[in-house]
Amino acid sequence: MIAIMPDPIARLFATAPVRTLEPGASLFRADDPVTHVFQVRSGEVMLVRHAGSGTRMILHRVSAGGIVAEASAWSARYHCDAVAGGGARVATLPRPAFRAALAHDPGLAEHWAGELARAVQAARLRAEIRSLRTVAERLDAWLADGRTLPPRGAWQDLAAEIGVTREALYRALAGRRSERRSASPAQRDGSDSDSTSPRAG
Repeated sequence: MIAIMPDPIARLFATAPVRTLEPGASLFRADDPVTHVFQVRSGEVMLVRHAGSGTRMILHRVSAGGIVAEASAWSARYHCDAVAGGGARVATLPRPAFRAALAHDPGLAEHWAGELARAVQAARLRAEIRSLRTVAERLDAWLADGRTLPPRGAWQDLAAEIGVTREALYRALAGRRSERRSASPAQRDGSDSDSTSPRAG
């Protein structure tokens, strides 16, 4: 989803009630009925799915201005969990009101169609990243999309986002640090931080 929503969507949610979520609090759970559409006002909401093996996978991160699980406006029930990252404030609009606004405002509907198209493109990129064979390749592709490594305390969430185990990600990052330490001074001077350093094999 696009991080900052343009004015048409912002105006739609301008007077909507706002919920405050503590870190780790659930906005909704998989199989809950869809009754509202949510816009993140501040903080972050993560869409999370748990595999049969218990593996936790982050499907998407929604930051300020973004709509949470946008396609759910046309679903009866949610297909994943939505959990606040470091806490979040979320505007809530009843689903019938959201859909009625789209039906009666062609400009808003056209804008929303564009947002959905960009969301599909972003989802395809995430799927491509998870299809890569090695942890290093997935990490490189994730960073190449304009991201930087999060603080160490958030590495577990990064592992879940690119579809690897926490331990595998830690090994890949340790390999990068080892490569930098063994590089010549000239190579180190020309290298970047963790976000752009050579990948581990």
